Amino acid sequence: MRKAILGIFLFVVGVAILAPAQVSFGPRYDLIAGSHIVSPDQPKIDFPTSPLPRLAPELALQLFMEHNTDQAQRLAEYSDDTLIQAELPDTSQKGEYELVRSYNAQPRSMTYRSVKFTGDTFVKTNVIIRLLQSEVDHVEKADPATSAISESNYKFSYKGTEEIEGKLMHVYQIKPRRKDPSLFKGKIFVDAHTGSLRRAEGTVSKSPSFFIRKIEFIQDFSDIDGITVPVAMRSTAKARIIGKTIVSVFHRAYQLKVHPAPAATNAMLESTR
Repeated sequence: MRKAILGIFLFVVGVAILAPAQVSFGPRYDLIAGSHIVSPDQPKIDFPTSPLPRLAPELALQLFMEHNTDQAQRLAEYSDDTLIQAELPDTSQKGEYELVRSYNAQPRSMTYRSVKFTGDTFVKTNVIIRLLQSEVDHVEKADPATSAISESNYKFSYKGTEEIEGKLMHVYQIKPRRKDPSLFKGKIFVDAHTGSLRRAEGTVSKSPSFFIRKIEFIQDFSDIDGITVPVAMRSTAKARIIGKTIVSVFHRAYQLKVHPAPAATNAMLESTR
């Protein structure tokens, strides 16, 4: 029963919060500094400055949507060094796994190469490996459009501005149009000068099982070669039998292969300058 509940939680985490990612990481991570995920041994995430003027909320959201569509067409493949940490606080079991992740768009495939694992074998086998398999299954079998942050899946309402690392963000409350374990209810933070996604946070909109009471996450993003990629993610689940499960994912050394942007996309970006 315990393994089955872990499997359900990890499937939801795997399908609800998927994307390429990059971040520099040291031997360990302390995860909470305010609401931002950081490593004490590494510099803070560097969001590049932009010479662009501040965008109106409607235009920033429009650029975000168009960038999502463009990115899905342009990203051909990527690889990164990935660190996954998992913890079962109620049993004091932990594990930390370093891997190399590789993705190819045609045909869609995801592979992992093991580098190093430390910690409890139970956590490796029943938490981290299950998470990796759920991501592979989602990439190779699921329709990514069904879990995308898009108008077909969500309703958006503007909530004002906030700053992340000194950069101005437009904040949008998002509500899923249907209850689905691959969607979430929460907020997205979009760069007010570029329209790029910088943060997503919230709770999974529908529990996948009676045994899972709540799944929460926070994920930060950056841009590499015109592609928006997550840099760190922390998710927490509360289950009726095993208690709390915490999974955190970090990435570094990102390598991208990207098709050239269409002329129409370049023209639109230039028009905002």
